[in-house]
Amino acid sequence: MYPPFVGIQTRRFNLRLLNDADASFILGLLNEPDWLKYIGDRGVHTLNDAKAYIHSGPLAMIKKYGFGLYLVERQEDHMPVGLCGLLQRDGLSWPDIGFAYCAQFRRQGIAFEVAQATLEYAQSVLGLTKVAALTAINNEASIGLLRKLGFAYERQIALTGQAETSNLYFKTL
Repeated sequence: MYPPFVGIQTRRFNLRLLNDADASFILGLLNEPDWLKYIGDRGVHTLNDAKAYIHSGPLAMIKKYGFGLYLVERQEDHMPVGLCGLLQRDGLSWPDIGFAYCAQFRRQGIAFEVAQATLEYAQSVLGLTKVAALTAINNEASIGLLRKLGFAYERQIALTGQAETSNLYFKTL
């Protein structure tokens, strides 16, 4: 099993475990137009839904696999800006990197900085040698980020429970 998560730091950001106090942020993020368009409606429409999502989603995955999605917050003021981490999906033999940021925090180099640190963590702490990534077919911003991070396109894939096919990428660490 993997060591307990103690956080990831970048030059400007901290990644930490989500908690109930993050419910308002999660409620907003999961209802942003791009989240709904590219990731899908997770049925999170109230603060209680957001708390349930935190516990049944990211925290449950961390408990089960030793990794999951983490809250990304600015170091200077602890302002939450998004989520990033590793996910273990049915149908994929390798964990995949996942990320989502509030619209006002995009185009500032945050996703690249945090994803690089997450991949370093995957290699140095978790001992992973390969990481997958999934994007919606037409999510050009995420596709561009994955290319910049050195991921290679593999093929389109339909995972169990997903209505749409996704692009599948891999990166050897």
